[in-house]
Amino acid sequence: MTDALSDSTLVREKVAQAISILQEKEIDLWLTFVRETSAVRDPVLPYIYGHDVTWQSAFIFTRGGQRTVIIGHFDAENPRRLGAYDEVIPYHEAFSEPLRAVLARLDPKQIAVNFSTDDSHADGLTHGMFLLLHQYLADTPYLDRLVTAESIVTALRGRKTPAEVEQITPRLPPPMASLRAYVHADRYDRKGIGAFILQQVDELGLETSWEPSSCPAVNSGPDTPIGHAGPTETVVVPGHLVHFDFGVRQNGYSSDIQRVVYVLRPGETAAPEPVQRAFATVVAAIQAAVAAMRPGMTGAEVDAVARKVITDAGYPEYKYATGHHLGRACHDGGGVLGPRWERYGKTPDYPLEVGHIYAVEPGLFVPDYGYMGLEEDVLVTEEGTIFLGAPQTELILIQG
Repeated sequence: MTDALSDSTLVREKVAQAISILQEKEIDLWLTFVRETSAVRDPVLPYIYGHDVTWQSAFIFTRGGQRTVIIGHFDAENPRRLGAYDEVIPYHEAFSEPLRAVLARLDPKQIAVNFSTDDSHADGLTHGMFLLLHQYLADTPYLDRLVTAESIVTALRGRKTPAEVEQITPRLPPPMASLRAYVHADRYDRKGIGAFILQQVDELGLETSWEPSSCPAVNSGPDTPIGHAGPTETVVVPGHLVHFDFGVRQNGYSSDIQRVVYVLRPGETAAPEPVQRAFATVVAAIQAAVAAMRPGMTGAEVDAVARKVITDAGYPEYKYATGHHLGRACHDGGGVLGPRWERYGKTPDYPLEVGHIYAVEPGLFVPDYGYMGLEEDVLVTEEGTIFLGAPQTELILIQG
């Protein structure tokens, strides 16, 4: 791997954090069980290792501070060089033998493994690997001690260390000044604006935060699809709201930002009242949510603050969460700033913590003009929540 978390210093930092999380949650042992990670990579592996493996391997942490790797003989040099593990146990033929020996020596009361019904990033153990683990532990007392590692993985991913925070830089690809000069009437979403943004990302030597076919999403006017869809063949015309949803991956971490501009009609010097009112409402929702965000507050509570601003202004509620974790992935698992809907499971009730980074993104639709969506990246601190970049608080006007 070449991204930031393959750096041994950052991996060691996260490994130390993992031990403290086990101590906090009073879980005896955390086992991450993987194989042939070029095919299926557990989402947590880059945090605790930063390389691929070929044979079956186990990364084991105890709340007493023990850090052990059981790994194929020909992969063993990588964890030795990493310096994050006290014990590297290579094997040739049978993985189960050293696994059972280590568990017998440590004798944990709980063994947390990476399965989860609510957090996709904590659900890295495949069903096949789960069956193998049952097979290997079938005649031991440890099979009945398996529990979910969801709380460990969620905390490890969500609590950004100071070194991680330094890696996250919300960037607008391209800078809005360049985009403002480029966007005007008769531009096609896909052929013009979307391609222009991707060209800027390429020139910066960066990657998009999600697949480039839909990053950026570019929406112009009332008839283009809203959501995780790429630019269309829609032509920008005067009177359109032009909406952008994009992010870049830099230093192994993702940003996720939305911006909106209005294309003036002939003779207009300002946006129409419905557009101005909608913009002010979305800005107010974001500002209210961010002002409310404090460690210990739940995602559902934050969502309710933003959602109330929208609905109190007379708009329908948006049918998605107000915000999500941001980190190595654009949607980085863990809790959501969302309502208690079935599809979100328990995640709206997860509390905010110091070091969490969220993308906050309420929005609404303006009939006849298009989608009004903004998205800002923020960091939760002990004193409150701060913006990681300058938020959009003024509607950008483009001459048609």
